Amino acid sequence: MPPKKKGSPGPSVKDPEVYEALRDDGASKEKAARIANAAAAQGRSKVGKRGGNAEDYDDRTVDELRKRAAELGIEGRSRMNKSDLIDALRNH
Repeated sequence: MPPKKKGSPGPSVKDPEVYEALRDDGASKEKAARIANAAAAQGRSKVGKRGGNAEDYDDRTVDELRKRAAELGIEGRSRMNKSDLIDALRNH
């Protein structure tokens, strides 16, 4: 197996082009891999049409934010205040 280039995705990323574009836009490695793999499995146009229906994080309660953070596996969420939770969710 050839050595992995610095900054290149691992073998589990199915659409490296989408992954790299998302990373360049500031997405986390996990988020970029999740979206890139969905794009490879379902088609870029289908994945690109998703979204836009979620309530703004600023309009949610702390309990709602903690629940979403739990779904995403964000550690330390029980000690976070609302602004910390919003930041963690946006940058996950």
